[in-house]
Amino acid sequence: MELIKQGAEAKIYLAHFEELYFPWDNEKVIIKHRIPKRYRIKEIDEGLRKERTVREARVLHKAKEFGVNCPYVYEVDLRDMKIVMEFIEGERLKELLESVPVEERLNLCREIGRQVGKLHEAGIVHGDLTTSNMILRHGKVYLIDFGLADFDPTLEAQGVDLHLLKRAMESTHYTWFEKGFEEVLEGYAEVRGREKAEELKAKIEEIESRGRYRERSWVG
Repeated sequence: MELIKQGAEAKIYLAHFEELYFPWDNEKVIIKHRIPKRYRIKEIDEGLRKERTVREARVLHKAKEFGVNCPYVYEVDLRDMKIVMEFIEGERLKELLESVPVEERLNLCREIGRQVGKLHEAGIVHGDLTTSNMILRHGKVYLIDFGLADFDPTLEAQGVDLHLLKRAMESTHYTWFEKGFEEVLEGYAEVRGREKAEELKAKIEEIESRGRYRERSWVG
């Protein structure tokens, strides 16, 4: 196993099926291990890690049922708080979107919108929608890293989800993010309908206006 990422809550390892299950299968997998926190009371820590591990596995399973391109879950280990899941090997959209022609870039943004639309249709919010958490594999956009995802079908939560994506695009792809985000909303409308997309667009604008009001209040 190879440690490829370490966050505050978990360590991410790259491994192969042959190391875990079948000596004849060399398929790559991801192992996400939610690590213990010594500063927390042991029973509370175990409860939180178990809850978050189960939730992430359930989120991924339901997202798959609704047609979202995301990793398959192969195993959930509630003794060590590990999830073994499919490794999505491809090109990260954060870099790819900056290197492709404009037409392809906008088509990819529209596909991002379709995937987010399917996710929200399942009553799930991702919680960390950035182009760093999106992979292009065999011409399909995959969403990854569901550690902050949750079941929440409310307009507010979905608006926050897309607002965070818009801000992330503005930060990373600032020269063209406005047109790109318009395409995201177009793809979203293809899945959830024009009326729902317009509701979400209005909610995003409301969330943005709240942020501007807080900034003015702080300055004042």
